[in-house]
Amino acid sequence: MKLSIIIVNYNVTEFLRRCLFSIQTFVTDVDYEVFVIDNQSTDTSWRELVNKFPAIHFITSERNEGFAKANNKAARHAKGEYLLLLNPDTEFEDFCMKEILVFADSKEDFGCLGVRMHNLKGKFLPESKRSVPDLLNSFNKLFINFKNDKRKSYYRNDIDEFEIAEVEVVTGAFLLVKKEIYGEVGGLDEKYFMYGEDIDLCFSLLRANYKNWYYGQSSILHHKGESTVRNVEYLNRFYGAMQIFIDKYYKKRKPLQYLFLSAGLKFRHTIEKIKIK
Repeated sequence: MKLSIIIVNYNVTEFLRRCLFSIQTFVTDVDYEVFVIDNQSTDTSWRELVNKFPAIHFITSERNEGFAKANNKAARHAKGEYLLLLNPDTEFEDFCMKEILVFADSKEDFGCLGVRMHNLKGKFLPESKRSVPDLLNSFNKLFINFKNDKRKSYYRNDIDEFEIAEVEVVTGAFLLVKKEIYGEVGGLDEKYFMYGEDIDLCFSLLRANYKNWYYGQSSILHHKGESTVRNVEYLNRFYGAMQIFIDKYYKKRKPLQYLFLSAGLKFRHTIEKIKIK
């Protein structure tokens, strides 16, 4: 088995159906399996897909323990040499999966890989290729957000969207990694309930001397935001995840940066909550 695709579902049955259909259509000439783990969706219509996609392994969680735990749970069942962590609100658009795996096989120090993502309107999603958060790029992201700045930034605007290049961070919406190496670095850190776990995994791979790649010659559609309710709970989880990251990597090693980053996160979190109210 070359590839195990892992999809965590939560109340997005229609997106999941489209995602599974796109896998069947475009992932060819690859020996693969698919795991769908449902995180106790309140919408149980996803069960209708079990008969429509009989070759797919469906797993039911007894409770919603978060994105990281669900992926790690499914990974323990996986038989593939590679794991592909895939969001249910994504769709394959090309037949590049075999080509991507050949590329990954060619890199002796391969860590993980992400691809070019765009939304329903065709707009490129800059989070496809990112840097590890630090003081400068975090300030840019939180307060300035110059997404079109061509300098190296949080969104790696110095790399063309169609380029193949080494990067620090790719998105968990499409993240390819060897199962053995995923286990070596401990998988996704289960302290994260949702958001931030992909940044942490990429950074863990870098710290273990692996290299991460952005593969801009392959694209997927990501219905970004279509399945997410942006409310106070969302904000708490998002900014809480960023706080977990800086607590883990900056509090002891770089205390001055930690103070500035922590203060910036709290300030931005407060602003966003005021906007919602």
